[in-house]
Amino acid sequence: MKNIPVQRRRGIRIRAGILCALLGVGLGVVLNGAWDIEVSDGDAWRTLAEKQRLRQLHVAPKRGTVYDRSGTALAISVEVPSISIDAVEMLRGIDEKFIPSRTESFAVRIAESLHMTVPEVADKLARGKRFAWLKRRVTSEEVAAVHALSNSNQRYPVRGLSVEGEGRRFYPHRELAAPVLGFVSPDGQGREGMELALDEQLRGRVDEIRGLRDRAGRLIFSEGIQDEAALAGHNVFLSIDQSIQFIAERELDAALKTHEAKAGSIIVVDPQTGEILALASAPGFNPNDYNVADASVFRNHALSDVFEPGSTMKMFSMAAALSANSVKLDEPIYCEEGRMPIDNIVIHDTHVSKWLTPTQILQISSNIGIAKIALGLGEEKLYQSFRRFGFGENSGLPLQSTSHGVLRPRGRPWVPVETASAAFGQGVSVTNLQMTMAIAALANHGVLLEPILVSKVTDSSGVVLSEATPKVRRQVVSPRIARIMAEMLSSVTEGDGTGVEAAVAGFRVAGKTATAQKIDPATGRYNDLHYVTSFVGFVPAERPRLVISVVIDEPSAGANSGGSVAAPVFRRVADRTLQYLGVRPDGSRAVKLTDVAEYAKTTDPADTAHAALARKSVVGVPAPRVAEALLPGGEVATVPSVEGMPVRAAVQVVVEKGLIPLVEGSGRLVRTEPPVGARVPKGSKLLLVFEPSM
Repeated sequence: MKNIPVQRRRGIRIRAGILCALLGVGLGVVLNGAWDIEVSDGDAWRTLAEKQRLRQLHVAPKRGTVYDRSGTALAISVEVPSISIDAVEMLRGIDEKFIPSRTESFAVRIAESLHMTVPEVADKLARGKRFAWLKRRVTSEEVAAVHALSNSNQRYPVRGLSVEGEGRRFYPHRELAAPVLGFVSPDGQGREGMELALDEQLRGRVDEIRGLRDRAGRLIFSEGIQDEAALAGHNVFLSIDQSIQFIAERELDAALKTHEAKAGSIIVVDPQTGEILALASAPGFNPNDYNVADASVFRNHALSDVFEPGSTMKMFSMAAALSANSVKLDEPIYCEEGRMPIDNIVIHDTHVSKWLTPTQILQISSNIGIAKIALGLGEEKLYQSFRRFGFGENSGLPLQSTSHGVLRPRGRPWVPVETASAAFGQGVSVTNLQMTMAIAALANHGVLLEPILVSKVTDSSGVVLSEATPKVRRQVVSPRIARIMAEMLSSVTEGDGTGVEAAVAGFRVAGKTATAQKIDPATGRYNDLHYVTSFVGFVPAERPRLVISVVIDEPSAGANSGGSVAAPVFRRVADRTLQYLGVRPDGSRAVKLTDVAEYAKTTDPADTAHAALARKSVVGVPAPRVAEALLPGGEVATVPSVEGMPVRAAVQVVVEKGLIPLVEGSGRLVRTEPPVGARVPKGSKLLLVFEPSM
């Protein structure tokens, strides 16, 4: 540098300074840009980077299963393939000037592979969403076509198409309990029935997981589901027994066809617990193909239909009067020889009578007799008694379609003619479920229980989250009055009673028939063409195991009485269900009408109905022999081959053959007595011997 002239050295320093300055400025720009990227705009750039390399996926958990009380699946979820589309991924990297033509090309190819229209596919692409369902529930051939489109060996592979496993609801028993179960729409939302009522529990919790994309755009999961079982929907166990449900639905369908009826329902309840064993409603539908059914068949007639109950209300009017001591069991009541004017109407009786006891009033269903008893009780006490039996209030079931019914207009009490009419079931409306639970209170020592439809809820690992237990609403009448009512109602199915068609061989049945005229919407008056017929009762009368309510809406004009339409249905359902449950007719005895009043005097009010009747035989008539009682005209049955079957399956087969199973042991069936192949009279007892499997 010493040999370099001063002027040149000055120039070198100037140029070096300028260069350093330029480098400093450049470094400052770089640092400023880095600051903006890393600090000022860091969050935005990180979000963009995450979007490019990560993908958020919504993981829909498996929907819970619905079971019957024995663990038989009524509604399950199966995984089926569906095709989703990522429009952003599909068009990523394509030059903008080629996007319209390439989009159209992709739409044509996809539409051909998935049997869709080009506009449908183009619309999905035009929305530009990262996720959208393209076609749901596709075939295996369509899945193969999608894989072929995405093959990277093609010149222009179609990216952004994914085959997703999607849950589809399946109902293995088709129409069985369909109005109770409801169905699930393609978007996974419960629609109707229990699927809607318990949708949140059945659906489970939707979670998100993140995945990385490799250089080819393929998804690689970086985070798995931490607890897959925690996401899955809960399993629901109903109180319904599928076998009893099948019996009820079969008999209901047969009755509707025989009598050309509009609709109907049957409810079977365990009176000791309030559990609903069957909840049949017709007409029904197949929830697997709900989209081809008319929306009207989704209606659960047992819960949502309100109707004037007719004569079945007489038993609750009678129970109210007996509880209030406004009538005595041996007190004769003048029934006006079949015609009684009151206010501006005339009440008529089908069976013209002069003097009837309260028991006879129920036996032949006298409108005049029960009207006089109700007027003697008083409007307010009758109304309050109906309310205590659960009429006019919520049933307590989770189903949204449940109706409350109507007892009387708001703001005013009944006038005398309304009190008289309400006593025999006119001017009030109820549901079949309300009627069933009300008579269940008479069968359960006067205790009204809440109905149970959901027995328990468990998580996917089987841990019980909630379990139903019998819940008492109130004591409606005393055990003594309930016991007296059971004896009085037994007269309805015996002798000259209106419900003799409901009698079950070998058992005493307590119940009541009803034939209620329907109001013509056009005129607001009762007509003689349309009726609601019903029979509601419990069996055995001494130790009730079943409460059954049968309602048939608008049977044909040829047969429109509860005794001829609904009572036989009750008998068949009760007979088959008792056999299925293995209930023997041992100890059933007949009671004379003249003994009912004396029976009431001699019973202890503190006794329960079942304990008293177990200790006491009113008349002492032995129960009929089963084979004689059930033998229909000498029909013969062959002992079926049921070896190796479990108890429930073997019993069901034997019952279907018309034989009475007697179970001994547990496990698998090893032999029968008489042996397999033997020909025996229908109604005979068949011993089934079971031994545990080794």
